[in-house]
Amino acid sequence: MAHFDLPEDQLARYRPELDVPDDLEEFWSSTLAEARGFDVDVELTLVDTGLRAVDAYDVTFSGFGGHRIKGWYVRPVGDDVVPAVVEYVGYGGGRGLPHERLAWAAAGWGHLVMDNRGQGSTWGTGGSTPDPAPAGRGVGGFMTRGIDDPHDHFYRRLFTDGVRAVDAVRTVAGVDPERVAVLGGSQGGATALAVAGLVPGLLAAMPDVPFMSHLARAVVLTDAYPYREVADHLRTHRGAEARVMRTLSYLDVATLGRTASAPGLFSAALMDLTCPPSTVFAAFNHYGHPAGSEIDVYRFNGHEGGEQLRWARQRAFLADLLR
Repeated sequence: MAHFDLPEDQLARYRPELDVPDDLEEFWSSTLAEARGFDVDVELTLVDTGLRAVDAYDVTFSGFGGHRIKGWYVRPVGDDVVPAVVEYVGYGGGRGLPHERLAWAAAGWGHLVMDNRGQGSTWGTGGSTPDPAPAGRGVGGFMTRGIDDPHDHFYRRLFTDGVRAVDAVRTVAGVDPERVAVLGGSQGGATALAVAGLVPGLLAAMPDVPFMSHLARAVVLTDAYPYREVADHLRTHRGAEARVMRTLSYLDVATLGRTASAPGLFSAALMDLTCPPSTVFAAFNHYGHPAGSEIDVYRFNGHEGGEQLRWARQRAFLADLLR
């Protein structure tokens, strides 16, 4: 795939006007207040993984609507107080198995991997969290679940779960609540960005090739799924564009990230048809903590971006912050 989006020098300056609803702050403050009306009620159950250097726990906590959200928490053996990362998973995936992600714990961090409600059946080794909310009308997938009203949309629930995952890990014994970072790729990157804009006092946010950014451009720039789900819906529901785009404007992480208070480490890939680079740069250039924030660009990669190269880069970024 050749470069198809803006030239790289224009991407570096790309800071489009965003469609920000007048009541965006109230929408999210009331959403989180409602969710926090339920006790986060973290349950940790030690599981036997056969691993000697780390302890792994099956995690359950209360997310949106008090719904019980699953995850894995893995940390180094011992009672030292450690910093923590919360990881969010990409579209269609789930929390998988605890031995699949050991690098952070091996490096001395607590690591909470949040399950995706209603997902976990598309790739990987599965998920364990249902989404009890009704889907409403829409095409297959998650982009159009609740598309007629932002209060009903799937990503209102998922992003709230992401906030509550931070709330949850901050209550875990042996975690330093002042040193919690969030990260993820694609949909996980979108959740990390949303959480960075909604939760104060994070150590860092590290979104890779984030989804759900600059949605007004994304849904008309690429023909790839999941953004294509919106076009498929509008192809049938002619005349619904204004209502659909209004719903999505409450969930656009380029908008939500404007209020982030933690340094960010982003990545973009110039051949990425799934999350086009201009949509990622829109989020980066609007990001609320520009001082100390960075973006890595992979010129010859698609949506895979930097893959396993990201961990070493992220570890070094956090080590600098901790120093």
